Amino acid sequence: MSGAGSAGAGLATDGPGRPDGKDDGGADALLIVGDVVTDVVARHRTPLAHGTDTAAEIRTLPGGAGANAACWAAATGCADVRLLGRVGTDAAAWHGDRLRAAGVRPLLVVDDDTPTATVVSLVDASAERTFLTDSGAVLRLCAADWSDELLDGVGRLHLSGYLFFAATSRQVVRAAVESAVARGVPVSVDPASAGFLAHLGTEVFLASADGVGVLLPNADEARLLTGAPDVEKAAAELSRRFPLVVVTLGPGGALVAADGAVTARVPTRPARAVDSTGAGDAFNGGFLAALLTGAGPAAAAAAGCRAGALAVALTGGRPPVP
Repeated sequence: MSGAGSAGAGLATDGPGRPDGKDDGGADALLIVGDVVTDVVARHRTPLAHGTDTAAEIRTLPGGAGANAACWAAATGCADVRLLGRVGTDAAAWHGDRLRAAGVRPLLVVDDDTPTATVVSLVDASAERTFLTDSGAVLRLCAADWSDELLDGVGRLHLSGYLFFAATSRQVVRAAVESAVARGVPVSVDPASAGFLAHLGTEVFLASADGVGVLLPNADEARLLTGAPDVEKAAAELSRRFPLVVVTLGPGGALVAADGAVTARVPTRPARAVDSTGAGDAFNGGFLAALLTGAGPAAAAAAGCRAGALAVALTGGRPPVP
């Protein structure tokens, strides 16, 4: 399809589940709406040498916050994970294959005019990553790509915060949230990027997130959204606006907050960090999979921390595919 399309007309929908895409009954699926990205991960042991060469280990991998979270959810116990995203014709088949191999049902809108998003991830010796982002087709996902039928059989809806950063993709955010609220499907959001969030403006983000039940920011995003320098105060403040807030703290674990107060502090597992790319996505996947199986917020956050610890020991943002 070319440009904006309608859900279904430009979708590659095979994968786990019935061949006709219909639900077998129940509402235990996880639907993630978000970004599918081609990651170019460059791990460099020495500081970047401006104007000349720096030795690096470079790999091209499937990525994207939404796609990564979907793969981790499938790897950590969710049997039916579906991903709606927009990709270019250049890499649609490759990304669909990689998602299916990870146990995710890809619902990919194929864009004939704009290539798949690409991120260059520069990972230093401390495993910290810096992103160079070409959003490509990601932010061209639009309201016409959404259908209420996408929620059939879905127990939870998760939205990648990257969709909030363009007017076109914010339309699909609102359409998805309104559909989910009308059906009583809980909605979660990861704000995704402190840099993009600062550029967008916190009020625009918060207004667009109206109706969301679970917010999953990292510490920087929580501070930015509230203006509170103390992350516990930021978590508590956000939980006055969102029923459940879970703030990830990297190696510090996670904070769970509700009703204006921090209710749990969850430690993470020690891990030898190789690449922090996708650690937050792994947390989201593990957390959401646990919620779907009946875990409470603190137990789900512990599951998320376990997935995050596994992720930082790997290159790239996804779990290994058998």
